[in-house]
Amino acid sequence: MPSTTSPFRDGLLASLPIVMGYLPISFSFGVAATRAGFGALDAFALSLIIYAGASQFLALALLASGAPVLVAAFTLIAMNLRHLLYGPALMRAAGSKAARRHAWAWAWGLTDEVFGQALGALARGQRFSEPYMFGLGLGAYAAWVSGTVAGAFAGGGELDAWPALGAGLGFMLPALFLALLLSILSRRQLPVIAVAGLATIAGTLAISATAGILLGMLAGALTGLLGR
Repeated sequence: MPSTTSPFRDGLLASLPIVMGYLPISFSFGVAATRAGFGALDAFALSLIIYAGASQFLALALLASGAPVLVAAFTLIAMNLRHLLYGPALMRAAGSKAARRHAWAWAWGLTDEVFGQALGALARGQRFSEPYMFGLGLGAYAAWVSGTVAGAFAGGGELDAWPALGAGLGFMLPALFLALLLSILSRRQLPVIAVAGLATIAGTLAISATAGILLGMLAGALTGLLGR
């Protein structure tokens, strides 16, 4: 897809839908961190260093309840193991000739939504570009961190007058990722999504939400490998 602007700027522009989804969620996280007794600097550090999206809310709940730091750390690692598959999957879609010299750097920004946006761009015929990936990832990362800081400084009572808004914010990240997923959905991918969804539901009902997510990821990955 030819462009008159730089790939980095194209990536920043492509990140705008993600930015609009990240800002209210990260603001909510900053508020939640303040309510849990963490300072603004603590909330900022959690988003700056961990950058785990919705999983940060789980980490916050674990830490606030007195769970050991190692337990919270390993829980986050388990919930985010799927990110290890994003880079190889994206490079496979980009082709063997795609540049990957700086993959060690831009791969830091491969969240669910960034991965979905990048994969969608490739599916629409856009050529893979590392500067594009830097712009896409940086826009999303900056939105998440800045939203967290704004929420932390706003204070814990900021959403008390808007209970419906506070409840709806928790659904924005999965809704955004679902929209990106649907934009690149094909008939060949339906069995993988169906198996992953069923495994997630079964694991959640039988064990826990964390177990359901892990089982769904494993089932989906195995189904994808078997269907190749």
